[in-house]
Amino acid sequence: MAERTLSIVKPDGVRKNLVGEVIKRFEEEALKVVALKMAHLTKDQAQGFYHVHRERPFFDSLTTFMSSGPVVLMVLEGDGAIKKVRKIMGATNPSDAEPGTIRKDFADSIEENIVHGSDSPENAGFEINYFFNALEIFGR
Repeated sequence: MAERTLSIVKPDGVRKNLVGEVIKRFEEEALKVVALKMAHLTKDQAQGFYHVHRERPFFDSLTTFMSSGPVVLMVLEGDGAIKKVRKIMGATNPSDAEPGTIRKDFADSIEENIVHGSDSPENAGFEINYFFNALEIFGR
């Protein structure tokens, strides 16, 4: 079933010039980019986005990192998009990621791990709407 998910090329991925590589890997797996833009998040915007983690010990360092430079935000669409994106990204900790995944191939640490992807349909809905309005999303 076709679904939509949010993915973010994080500041380390942008710094390493991996935006095209990340998109290429998604497109090669039959995912369609239906919205795309670049932004430099403020600390407040990053905190709002990651609000579900506000009680976690890594919240401050994560939101500081996510506001440290530009990010590329995209909405991807395709059959089983959420699960497919998470498989292409690999495990959050790059040392645990499968060979050939984005994080195994390019990430430096559990926090600076190149890319974000929604983990559930509920979170995908919130995350897409956090960054995009209906007029910015194309497809279907």
